[in-house]
Amino acid sequence: MTTIFFATDIHGSDICWNKFLNAGKFYGADVLILGGDMTGKAIVPIVEQGGGVYRTNLLQQDFELRGTDELADLTKRIRSRGYYPYLTNPDEIAELSKNPDQVYNLFISEALKVVQQWMEIATRKLEGSGMRVFVSPGNDDRFEVDEIIRAAPCVTLAEGVVIPLDDHHEMITSGWSNRTPWNTYREEDEPQLAARYEAMTSLLKNPRNAVFNIHVPPYNSNLDEAPELDASLRPINAGNALKATGSTALRAAIEKTQPLLGLHGHIHEGRGASRIGKTLCLNPGSMYEQGVLQGAIIKLGKNKIENYVLTQG
Repeated sequence: MTTIFFATDIHGSDICWNKFLNAGKFYGADVLILGGDMTGKAIVPIVEQGGGVYRTNLLQQDFELRGTDELADLTKRIRSRGYYPYLTNPDEIAELSKNPDQVYNLFISEALKVVQQWMEIATRKLEGSGMRVFVSPGNDDRFEVDEIIRAAPCVTLAEGVVIPLDDHHEMITSGWSNRTPWNTYREEDEPQLAARYEAMTSLLKNPRNAVFNIHVPPYNSNLDEAPELDASLRPINAGNALKATGSTALRAAIEKTQPLLGLHGHIHEGRGASRIGKTLCLNPGSMYEQGVLQGAIIKLGKNKIENYVLTQG
C-alpha cells in the first residue's frame, strides 16, 4: 500500500511549504505531491525611515515598526501569507515608481530566490529520509522555477512525464491550465491540453491504475466552480454567481482513460471530491493566505483506493 499526501496552490507561503514537507512524517505518507502554483503574487515594500523606524502596508493596513524585532515579526507574517517583503528606502521607492519593468524584475528575482530557499529547506529536512517529493509548477509559475527544482537533490520535477509510484500505480503530471482571464504563464487552448495529456497517457502501462496529477480540475466536476467575472474582471453578484472553469480536454481524457485517481487544484474554493465514472477526483482547496495547509491523504491499494481524507492544518 502507498500513502500519498497531496497539497496545492500554496502561492509562496513559507509556513505552508514547511507544513507540506512535514506532512509525510505527520500523516505517515510515503509520497508528497505538490500540485502547482508555488510562487507568490506580490512584493510588500518595507521602507526604512531612519532611526530604526520602518513603514509598510499589508492588506490595506499601515504599519510603523520600531526596531529589528518588530521588523522580523512582520517580515515573517508577510512571508507566511505568501508575499515577498522587500527592505528599501524612500529614494529607491521613488525610483521604482518611475520604472514598472524594474519592479517586475524585482518581483521575479524575489520569487525565484524563495523557491531556491525552499529547495534548500527540503534538502535539510528530508535528505536521507527516503521520502519521495514531487512538484509541478502551475500556471502562475514562471518557467525559471523548473530549473531550480530540477537541480534540487530531494525534490523531483514531475511535469510531463510518467512516474512509477509503486509496483502498481503510475502518475502523470501537468501544471498547465486552460485559458484564464489573467493570461498566466502556463495556459493554452483545449486542443493543446488534449495533446499534452495524450502524450503522457499513451505511455501508461496500466491506465486504470494511474494517478492524474493535473493542476486544473476537469470541467463541470464541482471542483472547478469559481466566481463568474464581468468584463472588468469583477465578480458578478458579489461572487455568488459561480461557473465551471475547468478543462474540457482533461474531462475527456479522464472519461476515456478512467484512471484510479485525479489530483487537482487551481480553484482555491473548489475543495471537495467528485467522481467521473470510476475515477475519484480530489481538490483539497487552498487557504494559503491564512497560513493553513489544506491537503488530501490517499491510501492506494492494488487496483483500488483503500481510503482518503481531506485535511486542514
